[in-house]
Amino acid sequence: LGWKFYDADDYHPPENKKKMAEGIPLNDEDRIPWLCALHDILKREDSSKQDAVMACSALKKMYRRVLGSGASAIESNQPELPGENPALKILFVHLDGPMDIIAGRLGKRRGHFMPPELLKSQFNTLEPPSAPENFITVSLEKSLSEIVLEIESAILHG
Repeated sequence: LGWKFYDADDYHPPENKKKMAEGIPLNDEDRIPWLCALHDILKREDSSKQDAVMACSALKKMYRRVLGSGASAIESNQPELPGENPALKILFVHLDGPMDIIAGRLGKRRGHFMPPELLKSQFNTLEPPSAPENFITVSLEKSLSEIVLEIESAILHG
């Protein structure tokens, strides 16, 4: 696509990385400032009329709202209403797959601060996207090329 790519893990503060490296799952207090910083990055790209891709474990609906609307999503503390427009237009791609496939892929990562042992806590926290969120769900059981094609098709064809 020729878009800028951001790995949200690169923007975790040192305290979050240390906590995860010690096998301690992050909580909302840990994640919200990080998500607000990610929102600022996306907002900056949007203001510059730049499209971007961000890999991010936005596990909860509230986290995805923060990515789209920033701190105001927390301050309002109201459920999202159908037709509600976030500050940014984001297509969330929910990469869905069984824990064993994801665990196998995590086990192959080298030098990452999050140990595979935290995967269960992420599954426990996960709130899969649902209407009215703007999202697609893509199966991780497909090949990498099939996954990429499905995502590109969703982006290019709305």
